[in-house]
Amino acid sequence: MVRGALQIAGLLVGGIGVIGTFAVTGMPQWRVSAFIENNIIVFETIWEGLWMHCIRQANIRMQCKVYDSVLALSPDLQASRGLMCAGSVLSFLAFMVAIIGMKCTQCVQSSWQAKGYIILTAGLLFILSGAAELIPVCWVANTIISDFYNPAVNVAQKRELGEALYLGWAAAFCLIAAGAIFCCFCHCCEKTRSCGYSAPTHYPAHSQHLHRKTESSYSKSQYV
Repeated sequence: MVRGALQIAGLLVGGIGVIGTFAVTGMPQWRVSAFIENNIIVFETIWEGLWMHCIRQANIRMQCKVYDSVLALSPDLQASRGLMCAGSVLSFLAFMVAIIGMKCTQCVQSSWQAKGYIILTAGLLFILSGAAELIPVCWVANTIISDFYNPAVNVAQKRELGEALYLGWAAAFCLIAAGAIFCCFCHCCEKTRSCGYSAPTHYPAHSQHLHRKTESSYSKSQYV
């Protein structure tokens, strides 16, 4: 019962992380225009993402344009594209492996070792996908903060942290938490299996009766 609840909790947390990872990859709110000093044009907001940049005017009209060239992007955005795509694929693969592991546990009476390998694989994939998402999010956030406090950078080019970065941290945390839950489940299965092997053997009642009868007959013959 506890193991089933642990599996369901890990699958739900991992599913939230997968959805968040796909959302962060496509969202344009990675970098948001900062309204500081002379940059007081508040009716126009600039969003910069991995695939496009958008201009939103007075919360009414928004225009988006896909980047013309990948080489024109900054190194952090170029690397973030590949890492976020890799994290999305790994998270989806981990989610599917976790579903297979749960079906294998409920429907097929396979060995504890096979079940543990499937769940452990899903847990490691979840952790790997969370790390692959956490690296670009932290990298872009560090670049934004460094440029914000750099006096050599023009005020119009300074940006603030967008909503996609906060969502990326939450999604990465969910993926890593799901991986930890599945790894703990695998550890519990191994512990249960080892305890089952070390349990003392109980002989049936008729075997004990036969054993006692043999001992009693042997003792009488020896006495005579």
